[in-house]
Amino acid sequence: MVDETHLASRRSWIESANGHPEFPVQNLPLAVFSTQDTAPRGGIAVGDTVLDLAAMLANNLFTGDAKRAAEAASGSRLNDFLELGSFHRKALRRQVSRILDAAGSARADVEPLRSRFVVPAADCAVHLPATIGDYTDFYAGIHHATNAGRLFRPDNPLLPNYKHMPIAYHGRSSTVGISGEPVRRPRGQRKPAGDAMPSFGPAANLDYELELGIWIGPGNRHGDPIAIAGAPDHIAGYCLLNDWSARDIQAWEAQPLGPFLAKNFATTVSPWIVTPEALAPFRAPLPARADADPTPLPYLSDAGDQASGSLDIELEVLLLTPKMKAAGMEAQRLSRTNATNLYWTPAQFVTHHSSGGCRLQSGDLFGSGTISSPTPDGFGSLLEIASGGKNPISLRSGEIRHYLADGDEVIFRAHASRDGFASIGFGECRAEILPSPV
Repeated sequence: MVDETHLASRRSWIESANGHPEFPVQNLPLAVFSTQDTAPRGGIAVGDTVLDLAAMLANNLFTGDAKRAAEAASGSRLNDFLELGSFHRKALRRQVSRILDAAGSARADVEPLRSRFVVPAADCAVHLPATIGDYTDFYAGIHHATNAGRLFRPDNPLLPNYKHMPIAYHGRSSTVGISGEPVRRPRGQRKPAGDAMPSFGPAANLDYELELGIWIGPGNRHGDPIAIAGAPDHIAGYCLLNDWSARDIQAWEAQPLGPFLAKNFATTVSPWIVTPEALAPFRAPLPARADADPTPLPYLSDAGDQASGSLDIELEVLLLTPKMKAAGMEAQRLSRTNATNLYWTPAQFVTHHSSGGCRLQSGDLFGSGTISSPTPDGFGSLLEIASGGKNPISLRSGEIRHYLADGDEVIFRAHASRDGFASIGFGECRAEILPSPV
């Protein structure tokens, strides 16, 4: 629901927040951060600063339900906060918004204390925001699924089940890393088309996949499915997610089962959890299905979810090569797309995932699947952009890429904008490719 915390006119006495492209006072995302003098702890991004929740508690700045939420969010992992659910998230958001309001009655009492709890973001390191029990990657980007399927099945790119249920596979939570951590090129078996036998070695066709990450909040009991109408209550926030993929390893090993070594070597997420409350102004209807598409089965159908279960978030991919860095060049944008291109909603992910009795827990992480647009300028992977390596892309540095090279840095960004509201961002999700181990 949209409330006073979303007012575009609201300004903060933290000046860098006013008009900030990522973290204005209307956003208030959470993360775990540390400084040279403090251990990892929960914080909230505001402009070019981070609010230290533990320090705010020590200075008695929270009361009631907001205090309980701040206590749960002030530790080295946010799982307890995610578990609390939307009621406490909203209480914390409202109280922080009032504390920061430049025109509010709290300013005179709070601003003199700013040195105790406002930390320059430049002095902060960020960490994984939660202990991830399980990680599941969905395949809900229909344009990506169509493009990828067409490379292998030109006449029938989508398998029959795709439009009946959200397709997914289980990934490895142990190799989920935070933005800024490098990713080492994986090794595995691969068998190029012209080779009689497979070989083992570094992946030649390393790729990224542009996705939204979805953080699970309150879970469910083992055996108790989550109904579609209540599924949004189990979503605690969103981030950016790079589902790194070794395409040559994947092509050989995914016969007949799903990806294994081609995916389990790394997943990168952005550090800030953008809450459903911050994204309330940017909810959107799920795009209309084609007339020939099947109607989702009743357990996946909800009128409210169809009307506002999608998110109007613009996402982009940029590439920065070693040659670009050496020449002082900026990263080159490869594509721009929108999360409304997903065929299934996050609520449908939650419901389908739990429909067989699977237990979800706070801190579980979902990937949306690669988000691509219908046109090449919005493709969310190099597999699509370079047509499986057949049509390399040309960079303004004079280089070409079929897939990622060692030293390349992939950067994801995302922003939500709508007339009458302050735009908000997600921060960056970025990682550099290191050579494979010898």
